[in-house]
Amino acid sequence: MSENPLTQLGSTLTAIEQMPLRIQIADMLRRAIVSGNLRPGSLLVETALAAQMNVSRAPIREAIQILENDGLIESIAYKGKRVKPLTQREIEETYSLRVVFEVMAARRILEMNKPVDALWIHCRAMATAADNNDRDALTTADEAFHRTLIGLADHDLMLTSWNSLYLRIHQIMALRNVAQLNLAEIAGNHPPIVHALENGDVDKVINLISKHTRSIADLDAAKIAEMNL
Repeated sequence: MSENPLTQLGSTLTAIEQMPLRIQIADMLRRAIVSGNLRPGSLLVETALAAQMNVSRAPIREAIQILENDGLIESIAYKGKRVKPLTQREIEETYSLRVVFEVMAARRILEMNKPVDALWIHCRAMATAADNNDRDALTTADEAFHRTLIGLADHDLMLTSWNSLYLRIHQIMALRNVAQLNLAEIAGNHPPIVHALENGDVDKVINLISKHTRSIADLDAAKIAEMNL
């Protein structure tokens, strides 16, 4: 008798995890918010969302509560829930903290002489997205570049702090890319950082990262804040 092929697979087969509906809905709404498709200030109507997603209102309500805990949604008296608007101060504080994280990450990468090949993958993805005028793909690759930079620093606490900041960073980046028409310019800001890291030029790396992350003045925080509905 031939052996059961499933037996041959042994421990390579694992149980399929069934994600609760509220988590699936929360993930969908979170992606819509941080991608800029659900703009800051957008009202979230449970009945409309339930009808659109073909589910009951209960998991919608639970998903919205999850995102409220994330700080992405807030309650408005007599109106219900809405995507939390971005203020100019919040944008500026987010980017100023991002400077601190990324400069620290760059210093650690150079001190440990870590290879930075992985950063080129995201540079190429950004260049392709810019060529294709694909804002969503550029935002995804842009965020991946900076997340990889933080990851290469091999600092768990900093990575945890970055992850808590990530939702707002991604949302701001998505809105910035809508406001800033020159996608090629956005993509072109990143290769010089990688070159400086490869050359071990700490001063140039810090200058480039600081200039890049502080380009908040160029992208106009007030204008992005005004994009709230």
